[in-house]
Amino acid sequence: MTTTATPRPLNADTGALLRRILVLAAPTGLLAALQVVAQLVEIWLAARQGVAAFAGWAVVLPFAQLMQQMSTGAMGGGVASAIARALGAGRREEASALVMHAALIAVAAGAAFGVALAGFPRQLLGAIAGPEVAQAASAYAIWLFGAGAAPIWLANTFASVLRGGGRHALAARVLVLTWAACPVLGWLLAEPLGMGLAGLGAAFALAFWGAAIAMATAVMRGDAGFTPAFRVRPSGALFHRILSVGLVACALAAIANLTTILVTSQVSRHGAAAVAAFGIAARLEFLVIPAAFSVGSALTALVGHAVGAGDWPTARRTAWTGALLVFAATGAAGIAVALAPASFAGLFSSDPAVLAIAVRALSYTGFAFGLFGLGMALYFAAMGAGRMRWPVMAALSRIALAVGGGWLLAEVAGMGIDGYFLGVALGIASYGVVTAIGVRPGAWSGGGR
Repeated sequence: MTTTATPRPLNADTGALLRRILVLAAPTGLLAALQVVAQLVEIWLAARQGVAAFAGWAVVLPFAQLMQQMSTGAMGGGVASAIARALGAGRREEASALVMHAALIAVAAGAAFGVALAGFPRQLLGAIAGPEVAQAASAYAIWLFGAGAAPIWLANTFASVLRGGGRHALAARVLVLTWAACPVLGWLLAEPLGMGLAGLGAAFALAFWGAAIAMATAVMRGDAGFTPAFRVRPSGALFHRILSVGLVACALAAIANLTTILVTSQVSRHGAAAVAAFGIAARLEFLVIPAAFSVGSALTALVGHAVGAGDWPTARRTAWTGALLVFAATGAAGIAVALAPASFAGLFSSDPAVLAIAVRALSYTGFAFGLFGLGMALYFAAMGAGRMRWPVMAALSRIALAVGGGWLLAEVAGMGIDGYFLGVALGIASYGVVTAIGVRPGAWSGGGR
């Protein structure tokens, strides 16, 4: 018999809340760990293709991250939140109908990524990092987005349906196999089969086609706890249930990755080695996201159930319990990176110029990982609550400090390239602080916004 997560009474203590979070987070945590390993291997494989190819990989990175973040935690969070709230309020027919609406959104979004980034890679990437880097990146982008955008969106959308129904373990099992296959396929296609950087994009697409088929099969047979209804007329109200959270979250993901794109453009004037080095720092920063998502996906479902039942105090306590757990874990990892930046940078590149700049970047950004993790966990909780105003303000503060503040520090204060890296660190730290300010009774209540 399939079960879904249900809120406990308000008098449940912090230990009980923590146990509930960990039960749902554990399978996604295993997935996050494997995802981190796969993405670290990806950095290593990209670096082996040469400095130009590595710079090409780095300039595609924020777009690849944007697609993953939108499909998994942003629009995916909107899907999971809408289904969790429907189930929490006892509206099972609504949850069933939401699946078709989520699938239609995924198809449209996958097509948009495919057309933009597989259709015009040289123009788009060249505007950011110049024609040489764009040339090195174009085949990778065509494979990644042309063949991979649709299955990535569908796989992550159906995984979000399962999470909204409390089936985190099932979604994680499928994606664990997917992420385990990615580095193996990537190495095989890139090196023995001679595709180079493009092989990494092809491997990603192949792995996610398998995931999309498996995840769709699980949802269709009712493994989310209900049978999806596809023979329903599209409803503006049901699209709104998903998009009211998902579009805001996608806008926040876009702002976050635009921040990386703009900083990459600023750094590119220092050469391809600087772009590649910032790619290492940016990838390690982005690895905070799957770590936060392992707990955050549980928070989206649990907070959504509590809010659906009208239990706002439990929703707030659940959010803070999970967020502090993420803060401790990501903060410890970030301090390790900041205190030994050469050790971490040396794992991915042996080029002296790349290493020297990557060390400088990580010595600034590592110290901010804990606050970034805190903010990301509370962002996922805010999606469950349907309260997105403060995460929006946090994203705006991040881009202002990272891009505007970094420019001031680098060009006006005379710090040079170090100023851009300090700006990035201040930006991700402010994201955590501002998001945290919003998780309070005045903003998270039946009458809050």
